[in-house]
Amino acid sequence: MDILGTTLRVCVDDLEAAVVFYERLAGAKALRFERGGVQVAAVGCFLLMSGPEAELEVLRKVAATIAVKDVDEANRLLSELGARVIAGPVPTPVGRNLIAMHPDGVVYEYVDRNVG
Repeated sequence: MDILGTTLRVCVDDLEAAVVFYERLAGAKALRFERGGVQVAAVGCFLLMSGPEAELEVLRKVAATIAVKDVDEANRLLSELGARVIAGPVPTPVGRNLIAMHPDGVVYEYVDRNVG
């Protein structure tokens, strides 16, 4: 499985203030979108999230987002290695994702850019 990069998930109270800080820190502009009532800003390797506490509580359980070449390949390998796929693979606006719990109990999101 090709791991292309990792995104650190950060839940914040004030998204606007956080975006200013992380844009300067990462030297990159934020890409913004909304998903499930949560405002999201992707800045470099950081994924900033702000919204209703009930939604953030769920999001906090995912340690990181891991970009892979192919979610189906990740699904097969994770299953072979004893990870438990909790959700997905499912399509998203920019590709596909799945959520998996590794044998050590840590939960990760795996994403690809394969649309369709």
